[in-house]
Amino acid sequence: MTRITPFALAGLFLGLTAVTTGCKKNKEVAKPKGEVEIVEFCTGDEYESDSKNFRSSGTGESQDREIAKKKARSNASTRLAQTVSATVKAVTDNYVSSTEFNNREEATESFNELSRIVVDQELRGAIAICEKLTQRENGIYVAYVALELSGEKVASKYNEKISEDERIKAEYNYERFKETWQEEMDKLRN
Repeated sequence: MTRITPFALAGLFLGLTAVTTGCKKNKEVAKPKGEVEIVEFCTGDEYESDSKNFRSSGTGESQDREIAKKKARSNASTRLAQTVSATVKAVTDNYVSSTEFNNREEATESFNELSRIVVDQELRGAIAICEKLTQRENGIYVAYVALELSGEKVASKYNEKISEDERIKAEYNYERFKETWQEEMDKLRN
């Protein structure tokens, strides 16, 4: 059996340290010529919809700072409306198909009609969770905004409107609706 001396062990340790340190050095990755990294504010994981809130981001550009802000909010609102509408439609389709409605087509139409009303009303309550304004060298303003809308508030308002509709009120099951709603909200993060 061969015995390793303390000097040999120290030499081996220093050699391994030099090799692994050399491999770990952060090498600067050269950017392709003529390309500049773009930083977008109010975007990323924390500004994406999840199981509790609908979220969306938008940008707007203009020579007028207020118009840039309005464009950003409008773009974010449009995206938010699309997400909320798609979720409500999925909830409606899944809920109606899982219930005992006598006339599914009429029930679906009633739910869809109510969803348009609720989405329009609730979007006004969306809050800005991020706002940034920059100005380019050429004087153009760029506005960034991220909006948030509580999924629970939308579901509650939707439930309220459904409860007012005599055509579907008799066969409506809030607990089943709530389960279906939460299933769709859970899908948003994925």
